[in-house]
Amino acid sequence: MGPFWNAFLYIFWIFAFVAYLMMLFGVLVDLFRDSELNGWWKALWVIFLVFVPFLTVLVYLIARGRGMAARNLARHATVREDDSWGQHPTPSATPAADIQQAQALLDTGAITAGEFDALKAKALGQRF
Repeated sequence: MGPFWNAFLYIFWIFAFVAYLMMLFGVLVDLFRDSELNGWWKALWVIFLVFVPFLTVLVYLIARGRGMAARNLARHATVREDDSWGQHPTPSATPAADIQQAQALLDTGAITAGEFDALKAKALGQRF
């Protein structure tokens, strides 16, 4: 075989190993996420995952794959997705707007008077 096929096989085996590790850790995460499974059964699954990993992953996916998908769906339904990526705070046009916003926060009790004074000094460009 030439160097191209050697590189291709090397990349293929790296891909297969990473895919296997993802399956293995996915099974481990699902195993400990399952609240219906007894601790002894979890320990038994982990022991088999350590000593016979490839076969155990396949058996787990066949035997408990449907429940694994249901637990994953339930988790995604209850956990709110963080959609704030890429959003940056927009600067205000004037220091007066900053002070007004800080006053509104002070009035609602979200910040203390000391924090208000610090925000006011920052808006006015003063060092505090």
